[in-house]
Amino acid sequence: MSYLEKLKTVQAQNNSWLCIGLDPVLARLRVDFRKWDEPILPYNRAIIDATADLVCAYKPNLGFYLQWGAAGVIALERTIAYIPRHIPIVLDCKTGDIGHTQAAWANGLFDEWQVDAVTVNPFVGADAVLPMIENRPDKAVYILAHTSNKSATHFQGELRQEQGLSAEVLRQSQTWPTAGHKGYVIGATYPEELSVARRLAPEANFLIPGIGAQGGDLETAVQYGPDTVAGPLISASRSIIYASGGDDFAEAARAAALALRDQINSLRA
Repeated sequence: MSYLEKLKTVQAQNNSWLCIGLDPVLARLRVDFRKWDEPILPYNRAIIDATADLVCAYKPNLGFYLQWGAAGVIALERTIAYIPRHIPIVLDCKTGDIGHTQAAWANGLFDEWQVDAVTVNPFVGADAVLPMIENRPDKAVYILAHTSNKSATHFQGELRQEQGLSAEVLRQSQTWPTAGHKGYVIGATYPEELSVARRLAPEANFLIPGIGAQGGDLETAVQYGPDTVAGPLISASRSIIYASGGDDFAEAARAAALALRDQINSLRA
């Protein structure tokens, strides 16, 4: 099954374009979890159990696990293994090296950990993408095209005018021959750029961060997010996984996820 087929299937099953970011911050975990030798995994498992029927993907960010060294990496590996296999896993690592190094990333993330997609920084060109999905038809990369942060335009250019690095990434990367899918990261905090990105890449799946705590434009994400096969991954993390700091954190996460999923669906109608 291709990545897009897997994504489309779970989107239909859960009636959802919602992707939850699993980004643990120790200071925001419930106090009793902080007493555990390994607090991250039980917290993540509770969030997954509460939301697995409401999402189309989970997106753990590698940086939030590396801050705990080997223990964090183990927790990430076990979190990935715990997520139900019918739900796509996007590892947000923004890898972007060349040649054998990038192939090693792919061997570890795709073949060993069995994630479905990763985020990739395309600054070095096609060499950041081809070693990963050139021969992996069931995998995908989400190429950074226009990120959600405030300083994104400093180097990425004016996508609204179809000029600069973001525009060139969208144009050039679609010509790279790959078996796996090439999607793009397009931040919802730049809503005008979303429509331009969709025009430049009509068949590419979009991972759209910036909804929730960053205040991105949900209506625009829903309007321009869908491609010709599947809906986008509209990503939120802090607004869901830290909806409550109390004993009801899992229930609150479910309520926040349900509310956002239903809000997305109301805009799809």
